Amino acid sequence: MIGMDELEEAIDRVMGGTEKKSRVINEFEKKIVAFHEAGHAMVGYLLPNTDPVHKVSIIPRGHAGGYTLMLPEQDRYYMTKSELLSRVTTLLAGRVSEQVVLDEISTGAQNDLERATSIVRQMIMEYGMSDRLGPITLGKKQYEQVFLGRDLTRDRDYSEEIARSIDLEMRTIMDERYKQAEEIIQQNRDKLDLLANALLEQETLDAEEITALMEGVPLSDIKDKRQLAQKAQQDEDAQEVRTKGLDTNVDKDTVKIVINEKKIESDTKKQE
Repeated sequence: MIGMDELEEAIDRVMGGTEKKSRVINEFEKKIVAFHEAGHAMVGYLLPNTDPVHKVSIIPRGHAGGYTLMLPEQDRYYMTKSELLSRVTTLLAGRVSEQVVLDEISTGAQNDLERATSIVRQMIMEYGMSDRLGPITLGKKQYEQVFLGRDLTRDRDYSEEIARSIDLEMRTIMDERYKQAEEIIQQNRDKLDLLANALLEQETLDAEEITALMEGVPLSDIKDKRQLAQKAQQDEDAQEVRTKGLDTNVDKDTVKIVINEKKIESDTKKQE
């Protein structure tokens, strides 16, 4: 039977790859991953204009040491500037968390930096969301010259001055988002520690557990609540089974009565 656990595992496998529980990492690296992912989860939870944090885990999947899964509540076809900026801040929060907590940075943020940089570049060059450059599109998309040593995505059709402005605007936006993530983490350091320590203890947190930690509710309360809900469901299922069993017995008795009545009628007619 396929249940929610199987569906959750399928989603995680498609988005992040197969779990690698056999991968052995030392305690320091595990701590890096825990605070890195806790940074993503906490900033993503606190920022407006972000998708809900669905799950965070420090179990390796694919090439990642851990992952934070944020899923939209409904289908989306457009994104606003505020949503894109919040996404960049959330992506940078992992690296910021490492720096604030451990006074060190690791190679674990490589993919985050790549994705954040790509979003900012698109905002400036494709979506016309730059305050410095205004509502214009820069660079011409190329599809036929990928084997000639050209840029795989866009051909440069602007001046050196514009190119410098693009670089400056990208640097400005990235610095602003980095600073915002740093402020959020420093102001909510206690929540960051709760998330990271919970990850070190049980490796994976779901949306309900993340919300509980962010609101100061102990995870033990969530576990007790789930146990009570599970017991209530089991009692309900057992009662349903008993009810169905009674209905079945009644049906059988009714059938026997009907058969006996038919038999009596048949015997009476024979005697006549």
